[in-house]
Amino acid sequence: MKVHFIAIGGSAMHNLAIALHKKGFIVTGSDDEIFEPAKSNLNKYGLLPSEIGWHPEILDESYDAIILGMHAREDNPELIKAKETGLKIFSYPEYIYEQSKNKKRVVIGGSHGKTTITAMIIHVLRKAGIDTDYLVGAQLEGFETMVKISNDAPVIILEGDEYLTSPIDKRPKFHLYKPHLALLSGIAWDHINVFPTFEEYYKQFLTFANTIEDNGILTYFTDDLNLQRVSKESKSNIEKIPYQTHQFTIKDGITYLTDRGQLNVPIKVFGKHNLQNISGAKVICNNLGINDDTFYNAISSFPGASKRLETVYKNDNFIFYRDFAHSPSKLSATASAVKQQYPEKELTACIELHTFSSLNKTFLKEYFGTMNEPDIAVVYFNPETIEHKKLESISIEDIKVAFGRKDIIVFNKSSELLQFLKSKSWKNRILLMMSSGNFDGINMFDLANEFENLKIC
Repeated sequence: MKVHFIAIGGSAMHNLAIALHKKGFIVTGSDDEIFEPAKSNLNKYGLLPSEIGWHPEILDESYDAIILGMHAREDNPELIKAKETGLKIFSYPEYIYEQSKNKKRVVIGGSHGKTTITAMIIHVLRKAGIDTDYLVGAQLEGFETMVKISNDAPVIILEGDEYLTSPIDKRPKFHLYKPHLALLSGIAWDHINVFPTFEEYYKQFLTFANTIEDNGILTYFTDDLNLQRVSKESKSNIEKIPYQTHQFTIKDGITYLTDRGQLNVPIKVFGKHNLQNISGAKVICNNLGINDDTFYNAISSFPGASKRLETVYKNDNFIFYRDFAHSPSKLSATASAVKQQYPEKELTACIELHTFSSLNKTFLKEYFGTMNEPDIAVVYFNPETIEHKKLESISIEDIKVAFGRKDIIVFNKSSELLQFLKSKSWKNRILLMMSSGNFDGINMFDLANEFENLKIC
């Protein structure tokens, strides 16, 4: 098979390119910008384009498939050439489905937690010695790539994203996978640039549930009222299994899984949202033939996914976490988790408003009360990002009103945020930095080293 990737530099795209290369495919690709780690990853396997830019002249009838990334536009010259040549064009979700038609497909969806749940399941299956293919939205410890597609693995675990598939296919990605086993972790309005009302957003999850293969299984977090509604309104010829937050205790900063005194399993992750994630992962693993003893033995060593409550720095006095949280539900769950885990330590939580939704003046009200638990709450936004996204400008006062906390600290210059962080003593304190961006280039590990050099932690 010979395939070409239009916009090969994307996170999922370059990982799929490597996976197909490992499978023995002839793989080429183009892009007008490629950043790290995609650049180094592609170069390692000889897949890095020799020149940046689009090269329609290389496309001919010898290609079996063109895989189109979301970064490309409808007027992309390679896409136009592929259409003119009559080549088969797929989005990456479509091609993942093409490569997994003969496998048992497990799809993990939801507004939050899907990356972590997918990672938990993959971790447990590996520990149990079960060969599986996968697609997950973060780099996992012990796994070289975020995508694996093989000839032999009988199961594939897919993180199911509700965002659009490609520039020429406006369906949500998770509508294309047709799972045998599916999980929904929760529904909290997001991506308002695509789904301008909650009801429109909700319908995508109902549609997803109706794509489950007949006689398949839908498991869902039962305390989410919207998921209860999905369960009632979705098709009847599938089994529906609710799950709850796993019972737990916290002792000396360590969370233990419990069960009426019959279980006492220490785990490396924490927070009620992760206890929900573990329960959901357990339902899926049980339905893949993993017994409880095997599951608990494996989950106890799960280290977490990259940027999901990831420890940047830790000593006896100071703990520094970074997290991908950006939507209201994720923000609230993450801040609450850290505060509950370390109630005796002062928590400073900082969120960067970076996404289209979070910087939308109308959507801002969805953040009301989400930063109430931290002792010190900080919000950062860059006015240039708002301008780049062609959104209405927002002020510091708009943010204070939206979050509903009078003492919230708001910065719109990263230099001022850094000055604030470096001016504090971090002894017996916790810093939590949350964003789907990077705070305009702040390297968290370098920042932790500066704290150490300044002897403030």
